[in-house]
Amino acid sequence: MARLFGTDGVRGLANVSLTAELALDLSVSAAHVLAERGIFAGHRPVAVVGRDTRISGQFLEAAVVAGLASAGVDVLLLGELPTPGVAWLTAHLGADLGVVLSASHNAMPDNGIKFLARGGVKLDDAIEVAIEKHMRETWERPTGGDVGRVSQHSTAVEQYAAHLVSTIAHPLSGIKVVLDCAHGAAWQAGPRALRDAGAEVVAICAEPDGLNINDGCGSTHLEVLQKAVLEHGADAGFALDGDADRCLAVDATGEIVDGDQILAVLALAMREAGELHDDTVVATVMSNLGFVQAMKANGLGVRQTKVGDRYVLEAMKLSGFTLGGEQSGHVIMSRHATTGDGILTALHVLDRMADTGQSLAQLASVVTRLPQVLVNVPNVDKARADEDFVLAAAVAEAEAELGDTGRVLLRPSGTEPLVRVMVEAGTAPQAQQIADRLAMVVAQQLSLA
Repeated sequence: MARLFGTDGVRGLANVSLTAELALDLSVSAAHVLAERGIFAGHRPVAVVGRDTRISGQFLEAAVVAGLASAGVDVLLLGELPTPGVAWLTAHLGADLGVVLSASHNAMPDNGIKFLARGGVKLDDAIEVAIEKHMRETWERPTGGDVGRVSQHSTAVEQYAAHLVSTIAHPLSGIKVVLDCAHGAAWQAGPRALRDAGAEVVAICAEPDGLNINDGCGSTHLEVLQKAVLEHGADAGFALDGDADRCLAVDATGEIVDGDQILAVLALAMREAGELHDDTVVATVMSNLGFVQAMKANGLGVRQTKVGDRYVLEAMKLSGFTLGGEQSGHVIMSRHATTGDGILTALHVLDRMADTGQSLAQLASVVTRLPQVLVNVPNVDKARADEDFVLAAAVAEAEAELGDTGRVLLRPSGTEPLVRVMVEAGTAPQAQQIADRLAMVVAQQLSLA
């Protein structure tokens, strides 16, 4: 049987592959596995549960709570709160377990369940495997006063917002900002944190109805934010995704500021403050070469990982790095969070603007992005991508043509029979021409036909 847990919890179409029964069984099993490993020893176990705004989160939350409480775990309901907010409160409240119900940037019909260990960190893979293994086993059910209690933690948004504001050094008075909340989990915490920090905030897509999360808005639809920033004459705009663990930006002219540029802005700020460990930032292999060149030009190192925020976080933990992220807007600031946090990211970019007096466009100009072209080649044997000599020769020829002015990356998909061909070059036509040429070689050499 295929594993239930993916790279970011259990996800699927709500009420089809991700059912109330599955949510209950997972929660019971998680309680048993953590108890067996001594996590609950000597005290009544406590779990916090938060969710995004999807309507399916309501019945899934009920199922998770039923499972935990039936296994003797006390539950604090956090309500609608970003994933990083649940992670922070798991640590702040000393909870033994955190549970997030969200499918992040996915469409509304999907949902997901993610468990967090004590301290608000992702569960070890071994624990996730054990949870799957022990599902639906016979167990001795607690009775009477040994079953779990369920209560509302009514100050979750206020506490989380106050924590976020406490991490910046400068008041944001005089800065006007548009915040696109994607009708998602940050619709309350996001505007509150920015306003409490002193900014003038125009909140858009902050009217969730259970059905409209990520619908034509948020970090995957920046045109909505671009239009609002220009209409309101704002100094900057930030777009979150459904669970607010990622953030992309728009400057006052409506130009997009991507995750690479945001990372660069924060890296320079943290280096000046003495907070950038080993003067190194962690990024993925998909980061634009212009970002890597900009960091090196400013005396900073770049540690690159496979694509995925989990790999960024692993590299940060391994070497104690304090800043990492992805082009997509996942930014991890480990001094303040255990996961990507879109609101935290926006606050620290605004803090840098307040500190320097520079516009977002001026700050982001430290990175000159090279034209980047990505071509997906479907229906190929991706397992042979690293073994085909003809393809290797074609890549070598392209790399020689680009020299130091660009790069080539072939990346097999983790879930589909396709290979992604990414080319960066000095000009967009050159990048497109080389990408198309390599895509043709991939299709010919690795065809499944």
